[in-house]
Amino acid sequence: MVFRRLPRWAIVLPVALALTALPGCGSGAPAASTSSTSPGEGAKEVTVFAAASLTETFTELGRTFEAAHPGTTVKLNFGSSSTLAQQIVQGAPADVFASASPATMKTVTDASLAGSPTTFARNKLQIAVPAGNPAKVDELKDLTVPQVKVALCAEQVPCGAAAVKALDAAGLEVTPVTLEQDVKATLTKVELGEVDAALVYTTDVIASGGKVRGIAFPEADQAINDYPIAVLTEAPAGDLARRLVDLVVSRQGKDTLTKAGFEAP
Repeated sequence: MVFRRLPRWAIVLPVALALTALPGCGSGAPAASTSSTSPGEGAKEVTVFAAASLTETFTELGRTFEAAHPGTTVKLNFGSSSTLAQQIVQGAPADVFASASPATMKTVTDASLAGSPTTFARNKLQIAVPAGNPAKVDELKDLTVPQVKVALCAEQVPCGAAAVKALDAAGLEVTPVTLEQDVKATLTKVELGEVDAALVYTTDVIASGGKVRGIAFPEADQAINDYPIAVLTEAPAGDLARRLVDLVVSRQGKDTLTKAGFEAP
């Protein structure tokens, strides 16, 4: 077989044409971008570990964030703040941690796994009873009556620690029939009629949509929980995580939280 040398123009011309067809090459104007998102926002996922009591508000804020950042998915993992903190310390991948107490946030910051937290909301307890209130519970001391079945959060989780603090402030001892691992599980016991009363957050009473009745009591003011939020230091989607935290602490975020029954920090 005989190979013939091609003329120089036969080699240069096709290469030049190919280069001018590439975006940003050639003498024409740069090709316009088809994406309307900012760098680092594309089709990404931001993972949020949040206290169970934030279920309704963070679900709403997550939808708001997705609408403002097309192509982004907010993945929400709700549970007991103490459990979530331990999962983060053990290496669970997450971008943001929103806790129901400074103590559980401290577990993460002490391990150098989160930046400086910001307190974005406060929450306090109410007595939750079934809509018909069959045990006729009217105040905190009624929970000490042996015939009244009471559910509390376990002491190591924020709602349980707050319950202990409130009961201590009232000088009362309550023997619960069950200790639950987060506030939603505690509330469910009341909704199902399995207990006569429970100590849960004001926001959870509101979120029940009338399934339970909330009873305020003065000692709750001595057991208010601050809610901190922080971006994790190893956040895979750090830029989006910071933007989501900005939404939570913004006026829009505060309005969403206030509507749900949270108090301003």
